[in-house]
Amino acid sequence: MKLRSTWQTRSAVLAITCAAMLNSLSAEDKKPPAEVPAKTEWKVLCDGKSLKDWKVTPFGGEGAVKSEDGAIVMQRGTELTGINWDGAALPKQNYEVELEAKRIDGSDFFCGLVFTVGDSQCSFVAGGWGGGTVGLSAVDGMYADDNATTTIQAFDDNRWYKIRLRVSENHIQAWIDNKRVVNLATAGKQISVHPAVAQLKPLGVSCYSSIAAVKNIRIRDLTKEESVEVPKE
Repeated sequence: MKLRSTWQTRSAVLAITCAAMLNSLSAEDKKPPAEVPAKTEWKVLCDGKSLKDWKVTPFGGEGAVKSEDGAIVMQRGTELTGINWDGAALPKQNYEVELEAKRIDGSDFFCGLVFTVGDSQCSFVAGGWGGGTVGLSAVDGMYADDNATTTIQAFDDNRWYKIRLRVSENHIQAWIDNKRVVNLATAGKQISVHPAVAQLKPLGVSCYSSIAAVKNIRIRDLTKEESVEVPKE
């Protein structure tokens, strides 16, 4: 199945909606909140010098991938270009993963972060469906452009964004530049991943119709308190 027939069907409408919403944001809305110190030690997954413990995902038609200036740069492919973890086993529940990502050029998502939720996978999308959609794919079979996690955000080219994602016992949360953008209670929800990016499991990052870069990828276990914490709305 071609991605263009699914992920970009509503791009024009979403782009117009995106522009209208973004123009209404005040300077205060755009100011990032302060970072909260981690309660457990981070494990670095990317050395900034090579693709050690990562492999280029064989989507077919993917662009070139190389380590450059402390980051992993993914060139634009026919559709998708990505990398997936090929190292030691990673946690499946009760963890946080964090990275920095940027769109260098292009018109769609620069960070499609595939992650594990127990025995399933899901993805966090930043900049999809015309460049501004943020959300999880998929929740109850609905993708990031049309479910309870869908939001719209402006993304500047060549600007690094810090993305942090938490998988706890009953919630998935995500932050961009320390501002929470996803807060999903998973009880009773069907969590899945778009089949086009299933190859990125157990952990991977991809871009679509874009040139993108990622760096400072790391992961940590949650404390027992964090694992069962009920997030505030």
